[in-house]
Amino acid sequence: MQPPETIEVDSREIACDGGGGALGHPRVFLNMGENKAIDCPYCGRQFTLSADAPASAGH
Repeated sequence: MQPPETIEVDSREIACDGGGGALGHPRVFLNMGENKAIDCPYCGRQFTLSADAPASAGH
């Protein structure tokens, strides 16, 4: 199944609020860890790590 929207990001730690202002959802903070993508549990948006993103700091 295709995610509703795919957003390329430069950080493994991101926040999602659904992007709809009052029509969005509560802000959630997501951490990809060692994965290259993560889906928002509220809206299903998929965040993918860009190829030129800085390497993980290993923390």
